[in-house]
Amino acid sequence: MIWVLMLSFAGLLVLSVPIAIALGFSAVLALQFNGVPLVLMAQSVYEALDSFSLMAVPFFILAGSLMYSGGMAQRLVNLANAIMGWIKGGLGAVVVLSSMFFSTMSGSSSATTAAIGSILIPAMEKKGYPRPFAAAVLASSGELGVILPPSVPMIIYALSANVSVAALFLAGILPGILISCSLIGLVWLMARLKGFDPVTRITLRQWRREVMRTLADASLALLMPVLILGGIYSGLFTTTEAAVVAVLYALLVGKFAYKQLRLRDLPEIFGRSAVTSAIILMIVGFAAIFAYVLTVNQVPHKLGAFLTGISDSPVVFLLLVNIALFLLGMFMETLAAIIILAPILAPAAIQFGIDPVHFGAVMVINLAVGMVTPPVGVNLFVACQVANIRLEQIIRPLVPFLLVLLMNVIVISYIPFLTTWFR
Repeated sequence: MIWVLMLSFAGLLVLSVPIAIALGFSAVLALQFNGVPLVLMAQSVYEALDSFSLMAVPFFILAGSLMYSGGMAQRLVNLANAIMGWIKGGLGAVVVLSSMFFSTMSGSSSATTAAIGSILIPAMEKKGYPRPFAAAVLASSGELGVILPPSVPMIIYALSANVSVAALFLAGILPGILISCSLIGLVWLMARLKGFDPVTRITLRQWRREVMRTLADASLALLMPVLILGGIYSGLFTTTEAAVVAVLYALLVGKFAYKQLRLRDLPEIFGRSAVTSAIILMIVGFAAIFAYVLTVNQVPHKLGAFLTGISDSPVVFLLLVNIALFLLGMFMETLAAIIILAPILAPAAIQFGIDPVHFGAVMVINLAVGMVTPPVGVNLFVACQVANIRLEQIIRPLVPFLLVLLMNVIVISYIPFLTTWFR
């Protein structure tokens, strides 16, 4: 049954079948091979989707679309430019800082990449950045969308591993800041070495005036993560209710405060968000039946025993898991990988004495790197589309960013303080 599952799944991926269909079809073949009634598939998919917490996913996606169309994204970019635009490589740093701001509201890596890139890629080109380098900065910083709260993959992991969504959100804050600072440092270094983005000198008074002006203009946008996260951690509302509040807030601010959201735009925004949500929920549903086949064949138990047999050191365990997740992240969609692997790896991590929330953060951050690695990195495709370049053009300038991201994964893996300090 396991051989049928894995071989059919691998074959469908090689044939470029969409990940949701590959998960579902390979699970159906495995169940049929073992004579299990297919009604079990419908039941498993329904149970996986019948979750109040999972309702947060489509609402956060809709909130991100409303923010972009309603002018919030542009104001956040203006604020980031006022803060960082005056340094060497400042516009590249603005991409990272803007992604950081937008990530605290959208919960989606691809949404962050698309929203920020459409505004800043043309501006970076005017400042002398080669378009492939600008796309590499955008793709690598876009992964902050799934690390800083609210994060859709963290919600999925929390449901799969039965841990607190709020605790996972807190676990992503310091790693997100660390990754942001690392990327800004790399952009600054590359700009100095290659002569990108000449410095525009300003006085401290001019800088302070511009920051205060853009801060006032973006104040309503910046209030949104305070409202969402403050409501969650104060117990005022759940994660799902926070997502609904985010939608309502983005709608009201975009329409009545910024006056950039038009009623005739809403059908397109709702339609685009519905399609994105449907794709994610299909992956969640079909991955659940895939994980069921693995569970009934005791794959989690056997893998845990195998890892324990190799070494009883949590250091070795985390190293092996990080290598495996990085390789899988290159070929598998992040949400599918989380749903399949979290029930397998989380119990093994607990056996090694690793905090399940810390392990969840490490897993999400590692798989987020897969979003910027070929051949299936979603951020690469979005960044290339926004920058209007071919995929092969982005690979060379992307390498130093990947190295920095991988260094961050190692640091975060072995310093639990970074993910547990806020708890």
